[in-house]
Amino acid sequence: MKNIKFTNLKRHKIIENLESEEFDLVVIGGGITGGGIALDAASRGLKVALLEKGDFASGTSSKSTKLIHGGLRYLKQFDFWLVKEVGSERAIVHKLAPHLVLPEKMLLPLIENGSYGKWLTSIGLKVYDILAQVTGDDKRKMLEKKEAMKLEPLLPKKILNGAGYYAEYRTDDARLTIENIKTSLLFGAQALNYARVNNFIYKDEKVAGVKATDETTGQEFIIKAKYVISAAGPWVDELRSLNNSKKGKQLHLTKGVHLVFPYEKLPVKQSCYFDIPDGRMMFAIPRGKITYVGTTDTNYNSDKDNVRTDLADAIYLISAVNNMFPSINLELEDIISSWAGLRPLIHEEGKSASELSRKDEIFVSDTGLISIAGGKLTGYRKMAERVVDRIAKKMEEEHDTELKECFTEKIFLCGNDDFKKFKHVKKYISEVYDKIKGGKFTEYDAWFLVTNYGKQTEKILNNYAKIDEKDKYVRLAKAELAFGIDYEMVQNPMDFFIRRTGRLYFDIDSVRTLMEPILKEFQNKFKVPDTKIEEWRTILNAELKEHSDFSLERR
Repeated sequence: MKNIKFTNLKRHKIIENLESEEFDLVVIGGGITGGGIALDAASRGLKVALLEKGDFASGTSSKSTKLIHGGLRYLKQFDFWLVKEVGSERAIVHKLAPHLVLPEKMLLPLIENGSYGKWLTSIGLKVYDILAQVTGDDKRKMLEKKEAMKLEPLLPKKILNGAGYYAEYRTDDARLTIENIKTSLLFGAQALNYARVNNFIYKDEKVAGVKATDETTGQEFIIKAKYVISAAGPWVDELRSLNNSKKGKQLHLTKGVHLVFPYEKLPVKQSCYFDIPDGRMMFAIPRGKITYVGTTDTNYNSDKDNVRTDLADAIYLISAVNNMFPSINLELEDIISSWAGLRPLIHEEGKSASELSRKDEIFVSDTGLISIAGGKLTGYRKMAERVVDRIAKKMEEEHDTELKECFTEKIFLCGNDDFKKFKHVKKYISEVYDKIKGGKFTEYDAWFLVTNYGKQTEKILNNYAKIDEKDKYVRLAKAELAFGIDYEMVQNPMDFFIRRTGRLYFDIDSVRTLMEPILKEFQNKFKVPDTKIEEWRTILNAELKEHSDFSLERR
């Protein structure tokens, strides 16, 4: 699949183009929901512009548990519709991007006095399989204690009664978002990060576009459009307030925190979904060099642009892990990274954070602003379909224009040129390793490239061949950066280290090693002054400290 140039090096030109045209649809929010909407709408023939106030995926869509999963726990809430939809979607999203959405078996330990008993788990997982239309090897298995211990020796032998074993998928949420947005460009969509919507423009008392500010220069501009969809996640209610339409149902924000440990400190052989003493459930997921655990689910009313992991969150999660894996004894100083994000759920009176439904809802104001909130990462494609169906109906009624039906279940995402199945991804990882091992790279490096970029790895290796740099890892990072600047709208080092490559979370030491050469590369590419480089250096160092330093004196 070809890549369209998608770069901030000619940002002023992009803004000129946005201002000079009238769009069918402006999408506010460059997370997974907005990205999914842009792709759905553009592929049906609409002229689409997408604006994001920060970087793409910088809100909720880079802070999830990074699973494309069926929501087993929603069976306990009898939310069969949600389980059926997101369960079915897993296989579809895996097919669209098998290099990004990787099969991941999940172990559900059954412990004495735990949330799940053997009989109910067996029936629950069977219902889960039926609702999610699970087939073949992915069907659930019930394991005896001995089999469960063999899969995960760290489980508590004394209180273990057996386990459920079922299929899930793991992803990188930020990469899934950027690939959706890039794929939308192939259908003519335009997208811009660091473009904050400040207000709406109106025609005959109906929303007819947006007023925005370029956050990199302060320049203000207007985009005209027939329709506007707000997919701004936690910020949906702010935009409804600007539109004077914050009535009826409102958002209820909850915070989810994840901690990252070196794999050696938490060497789980198998992804686990396990009980914690307060009755909730938690994940422990091995990934490359690290294992991450999560998540919390607490009400949140503070600064939405500065969501942080606090000491109480860290202690809560560590206690839960130590309770399930008694031989581990994790401590605060073992944390090497973390992330914290918000779930933009729909408020329901009298329900706790964990009890709130994960269903999405669509709000339409009197002036025609369409807002969508709630939902899960796994269900992004169906959420997009529902909201674009609304637009299709309006286009037919108000403009006598008939749109195609949604067909995003057939649109492979950028990076997936010809992966039919996951075995083809594994074969390609081997091929990439054969190409790079002569340069003393490891199998992990090949896995990292392919599970981030898919077949776009070829472009990065072409860049690598042209770069004159002795240190092979610096050279590879520069090759990735060149790709990110040319094709992925990278604007600053945080975009690169956090959202395009996930290094801050999954390989934090590499950020420390690569910071100076990458800053220098930014200076060369963007021609920014030393003061800007110093500002970025300060931000990066602050991010490193914020995500990894949980010493009591600091907190």
